[in-house]
Amino acid sequence: MTDQAPRPEGDIQGKPTAASRTTLSHIMTGNDTNLLGTVHGGVIMKLVDDAAGAVAGRHSGGPAVTASMDEMVFLEPVRVGDLVHVRAQVNWTGRSSMEVGVRVMAERWNESTPAQQVGSAYLVFAAVDAEGKPRPVPPVIPETERDKRRYQEAQIRRTHRLARRRAIKELREKRAADGIDD
Repeated sequence: MTDQAPRPEGDIQGKPTAASRTTLSHIMTGNDTNLLGTVHGGVIMKLVDDAAGAVAGRHSGGPAVTASMDEMVFLEPVRVGDLVHVRAQVNWTGRSSMEVGVRVMAERWNESTPAQQVGSAYLVFAAVDAEGKPRPVPPVIPETERDKRRYQEAQIRRTHRLARRRAIKELREKRAADGIDD
């Protein structure tokens, strides 16, 4: 699936998933802790956003801004001294937006045990020009069966995001029409 059919004049050439995939690694210190003594979820979320932003910028060839974060899941606590690896890749692209999937792994800095998954998230980024207006992004070309599955799952999440947004808008409009002021 790395070969592409000819594209119309002016259309953007697609990029394979691997072209922008990246890993950000960071060792957790005492500055990263919450009141329970484990790493604060917000610290992990920032690492997730940083890695996803790098991937979105690489894939789109320029600035991209976080539009939404879906399904941030924390599976295990992260501790001081853990080496955290945040792995990100573009799962799906639209005209100017991209879904980036992120997997968070952690391992003890001083042990040779394998890293374990401690979290995951899906973020949507919008590519923007110098004026902050949306700009086109290259289509992502899934390369492996896993990439194809992620692409299909991303399409499902997009459908759900759009349906949820529509339903909330309709509810608010109905409440306003009924004279209910929130």
